Amino acid sequence: MTDIRVPTLGESVTEATVGKWFKQPGDAVAVDEPLVELETDKVTLEVPAPAAGILSDIAAKNGETVGVGAILGMITDGAGAAAKPAAAAAPAAAKPVEVPKAAPSVVPAASPMPAPPSVRKLGAESGVDPAGVAGSGVRGQVLKGDMMAAIERAAAAPTPVSAPVQMRAPSPPDDASREERVKMTRLRQTIARRLKDAQNTAAMLTTYNEVDMSAVMHMRNQYKELFEKKHGAKLGFMSFFTRACIQALKEVPEVNAEIDGTDIVFKNYYHIGVAVGTEKGLVVPVVRDADHLSLAGIEKAISALGKKARDGQLKIEDMQGGTFTISNGGVYGSLMSMPILNAPQSGILGMHKIQERPVVVAGKIEIRPMMYLALSYDHRVVDGQQAVTFLVRVKENLEDPARIVLDL
Repeated sequence: MTDIRVPTLGESVTEATVGKWFKQPGDAVAVDEPLVELETDKVTLEVPAPAAGILSDIAAKNGETVGVGAILGMITDGAGAAAKPAAAAAPAAAKPVEVPKAAPSVVPAASPMPAPPSVRKLGAESGVDPAGVAGSGVRGQVLKGDMMAAIERAAAAPTPVSAPVQMRAPSPPDDASREERVKMTRLRQTIARRLKDAQNTAAMLTTYNEVDMSAVMHMRNQYKELFEKKHGAKLGFMSFFTRACIQALKEVPEVNAEIDGTDIVFKNYYHIGVAVGTEKGLVVPVVRDADHLSLAGIEKAISALGKKARDGQLKIEDMQGGTFTISNGGVYGSLMSMPILNAPQSGILGMHKIQERPVVVAGKIEIRPMMYLALSYDHRVVDGQQAVTFLVRVKENLEDPARIVLDL
């Protein structure tokens, strides 16, 4: 008999919700055949069969919450025997290594070691304060294993009765009979929580500008066929915006920074998050080191990530480490909006619908394709003058795309 267990879900992810089973008890399964779909806070993933045989039992039903290493079900048959040692080793591998207790007692507890960056990051993402966690490291230092265990305990703890929960008044019977109640997916719950946390934590402010898209549209129309023929990718607007933002971020590094306790961390790399709408909600895959990519490289990366998002194939690592985000509400027809920060980032650019409007050019009224831009930023890190400078640089780069090509 072989156990089917919840695999490692990624850094800082400790539990998942069972989405659906692809097999039922009594069904034959092959090695590596997808058995069950799990939904985490960030992605949906499939758990493959660890061995061939018969699915004999389902221990975790649809909708149940399970932790890393938990048993989802079991497979029986002679074909599954070879997989037993590996499956049996999984719990042992996942078990945290016990740290000798003698070491902390030798050094006075009055001078504990500070928590490492990985622990502080987990604390920021989970809301669990490392200062309240008992450390098992030298001089009482809180290790990553200590933090993960504390997060699991916090997740398992019952929600306090006093916690604010949004409740609605009962509907009249005639209306109630025509309503449909659907439980929020874990991804949707996480989106709601993170957006509200961003509003509650950051000193968020938004500044607006508008950009004349004539030059970019002219360049795109002139070269899009040749571009696609040579690079095998369509020439869109996102590559222009990504490069325009990167050049602006280099000039105003505060927008590419984040707060860590009482420090500001300036990131000398440019991992650009691109917001993508899916059937299950908004996700933000990341184009890593986008400053090293050409326009074609950016278009290919965005296209590949978008396809993975729509197909539900994004992995945890696809959405980690972003330093700045671009959201394009214009594809849905939005004319203007205020994007909410993708915490812990300090800036997010909102693109909108391109609309022909009358504008004054050199003293004359002309019809130009205009787009409103919105930059939401964390005022704790970014001053108003810096935010305006950033947005003006993005505008200048787009209205004169030669700046993007020549890196000016």
